[in-house]
Amino acid sequence: METEYREQFIRFGLKVQYYRKLRGMTDEIGKSWSFVAKIESPTRPFGVSMETLFKIAEVLEVPTAKLFED
Repeated sequence: METEYREQFIRFGLKVQYYRKLRGMTDEIGKSWSFVAKIESPTRPFGVSMETLFKIAEVLEVPTAKLFED
């Protein structure tokens, strides 16, 4: 995916990975493992819908904004 927000997408994915591992979760965010792997990839940006974003934050029990903090 070509985007001018490449770094932000990658940072978001790494935050998802951080909070998922912090909570000892594997696939509990309600998406397939391959989908989660795409989100968390440190080399390829991958966007998600707002609905998926809110669901991920809810399952990880973090405010949505935490997934975007530096």
